[in-house]
Amino acid sequence: MSSLFVQMRKIVVTEGNAEQVIKRFSGEGHIEKQEGFIDLSVMVKKVRRGEEEVIVMIRWESEDYWKQWEKSDVHIAGHKAKRGQPQPDYIVSSEGGLYEVKAVKHAVK
Repeated sequence: MSSLFVQMRKIVVTEGNAEQVIKRFSGEGHIEKQEGFIDLSVMVKKVRRGEEEVIVMIRWESEDYWKQWEKSDVHIAGHKAKRGQPQPDYIVSSEGGLYEVKAVKHAVK
């Protein structure tokens, strides 16, 4: 297995709709039961009048564990269930990235 791996998604929504994205990603689901899953964080930044930016960061123990999740039946079924449905009108844009963590600092106690 390789090193810590992070999946990030930036979702820009119309003002007042960040809560919709927060609810979608913070509710109980299957990902938290997936082997190698560390945590999922949802952050919100007010970017400009009329829009909000939501960042979803999912940390995995390795890229291999992330790949297992992407190929899992439960993950694929979730995406198939949404196929063909229109994107909510409050979403302005969405983009993602995958990152291999190269350095981490921890607090000194």
